[in-house]
Amino acid sequence: MFVRWSAAIAAIAFLSGPALAQAGKPTDPQIAHIAYTAGVIDINAAKQALKKARSKDVKAFAQDMVRDHEAVNKQALALVKKLHVTPEDNDTSRTLSKQASDKLAALDKLNGAAFDKAYVENEVAYHKTVNSALETQLIPAASNAELKGLLQTGLKIFQGHEQHAEHVAAELK
Repeated sequence: MFVRWSAAIAAIAFLSGPALAQAGKPTDPQIAHIAYTAGVIDINAAKQALKKARSKDVKAFAQDMVRDHEAVNKQALALVKKLHVTPEDNDTSRTLSKQASDKLAALDKLNGAAFDKAYVENEVAYHKTVNSALETQLIPAASNAELKGLLQTGLKIFQGHEQHAEHVAAELK
């Protein structure tokens, strides 16, 4: 569903532990909204990087994030429609959106190498958080088998994003 959640969660480059810690076990409609929101967040961050980044490696990484997360969100929307599920806004998705807005504003104040470094470091942290949330919270809480399968596939994709971000970060040092 969202597990090409590149966007939904892979993006979660702006997540922090508290944002994903919501009271009680999330429902499938809430999980769907969290995943989609995470994807949109990473797409927006990557689009900012495409405008501001100086490093060709950072720009290439950002292009990958836009491509992967848009594809995943498209598939997630198709799955939600197929399953007749309405994604449900929740405290976690609202917190993610607020944190992402704050992070984009902070990154917007940076330029050149300082922006590149901060963006990539944020992507590493975001993917670590999202991957952990997928593994420990979202996948175990998902009750629909198709959603769970997509999340598991998404986790693999996002782990690849995390490794890619770490590689780019190491090259910037």
